[in-house]
Amino acid sequence: MKRRTFVTQTALVSLGFLALSRCTLKSSKTSDATGLIPLKTDPQGYLDLPEGFTYKIISRHGDQMSDGLRVPGRPDGMGAFKGPGQRVVLIRNHENNPSPISDSPFGENNQWIHKVDISKLYDAGKSEKPGLGGTTTLIYNEATGMVEKQFLSLAGTYRNCAGGVTPWNSWLTCEEDVSNADGEFVEKDHGYVFDVPADADGLIEARPILEMGRFNHEAVAVDPKTGYIYQTEDRHDSLIYRFIPHDKNDLHAGGKLQVLAIVDQKTMDTRNWEEKTVALNKEMPIQWIDIDNVTPKEDDLRYRGMKLGAACFARGEGMWYSDNEVYFACTNGGPKRFGQVFKINLKTDTLELFAESEDKTVLHMCDNLTITPWGAVMACEDNGEFNRLHIIDQEGNIQLFGINKSSNSELAGAVFSPSGKTLFVNIQENGETVAITGPWEKFHS
Repeated sequence: MKRRTFVTQTALVSLGFLALSRCTLKSSKTSDATGLIPLKTDPQGYLDLPEGFTYKIISRHGDQMSDGLRVPGRPDGMGAFKGPGQRVVLIRNHENNPSPISDSPFGENNQWIHKVDISKLYDAGKSEKPGLGGTTTLIYNEATGMVEKQFLSLAGTYRNCAGGVTPWNSWLTCEEDVSNADGEFVEKDHGYVFDVPADADGLIEARPILEMGRFNHEAVAVDPKTGYIYQTEDRHDSLIYRFIPHDKNDLHAGGKLQVLAIVDQKTMDTRNWEEKTVALNKEMPIQWIDIDNVTPKEDDLRYRGMKLGAACFARGEGMWYSDNEVYFACTNGGPKRFGQVFKINLKTDTLELFAESEDKTVLHMCDNLTITPWGAVMACEDNGEFNRLHIIDQEGNIQLFGINKSSNSELAGAVFSPSGKTLFVNIQENGETVAITGPWEKFHS
């Protein structure tokens, strides 16, 4: 068995603790004799979790918010920040287009749009078809388990899918859309990144960070030491980008956009679709190539980047920084297109295929990623069938952590509170945000 290759097991419900890696299946001090931490069937048929863990739905699409608007639909990526006392500031994306209006924060017919300062919207659609993406901010009290406040914090954007937390206490939210202004209801070009401060107390002015590039953005990860920002692109033939700001304290001051390439491997195809071009656990030296004209009208950054020698990836999605490493998911990479996880080592300037699924009962189309408080990768699935949460540790073991039993919706936006006590996750098509608590020490004792 190849190192960290996802192995096949007999029954989905008994997956528990599987070996992905170079080592044999290991038992845990806190698990039973077989090394498993089995899931407990939820009598409500909503979310199966390990024994001792509980969940609470803390926000639903359509709920009235503190600003008089309603919670938008399709929650996606999230960032969590420390608030006063035991409060958590949670910034949540919404992956919405201007339609359907049912997902709007402004009411069933956008009738409440004038409750906000329209000049702060990125694209108000002439007040008739505003962008319905953007972010909402929740103030959650871990001591009481209650949301004390929630409000619209960014508006007028399209399809805010994922993003990333920053060292300057904000959330970079990304548009997964490259619509061009059409002179009718699309007033501005889309495909940008926006910075939402965690201390915002209401709707902020939406300002795109132009030099981070205009493309089908997904997620970002910030290196706190350098201020460099790594970015994924959700296309079947996507690139990995790096933005080097002129001033890491002011991203609007511009900077340099670069694309990732493998040294001596011009335009390497990492997808492993037709042939196994990338081996598991092999560190490949990388370089970064400057690219110009970063806000094109045409969605051609990736094509121009590949002509320069950039590596090609299969739907780059979730991305997260952890201790001089950046992990990212490629949702339909691998020979069977069940997904890959890559790791960039910032110390050695290398890229490694960390994991690759060849069995969808084990891992099927990983999307959003986060890093747990003990340094493991947590991956959300998005396959339209049967979606789960997994924990992958640094030894390459995979632990099934949760199963969405309520719908075939993806799980999205998994993120831990700064205290490490609460895991927040969205069930996108349900329009619900969930807080999960329990004995986390089971996974890192």
